[in-house]
Amino acid sequence: MTEAWTWTYENAEGAAVSGEPTTDTAFPTQSDAENWFGEVWRELADAGVSAVTLHRDGEKVYGPMPLDASV
Repeated sequence: MTEAWTWTYENAEGAAVSGEPTTDTAFPTQSDAENWFGEVWRELADAGVSAVTLHRDGEKVYGPMPLDASV
C-alpha cells in the first residue's frame, strides 16, 4: 500500500482555504510534501493561508503550523 502525504490549509479564522497556490496533490513521501511546502510557503501566506497541517493517509501528522515569517 502506497502512503499519501497531503496538506490542508487554514485562514486566520481557522476556515479551510483552497485554490491556487494550494494543492490537493498527494505526495509519495513526507520529504516530498515538505520540500514542496518549503518552496511555496510564502506564496501560500500571500494567498491568505495562515496555517498548514500535514496528513499521512488522512491522519494528522503535525500542525496546524503557522506561516508567520516572524516565528
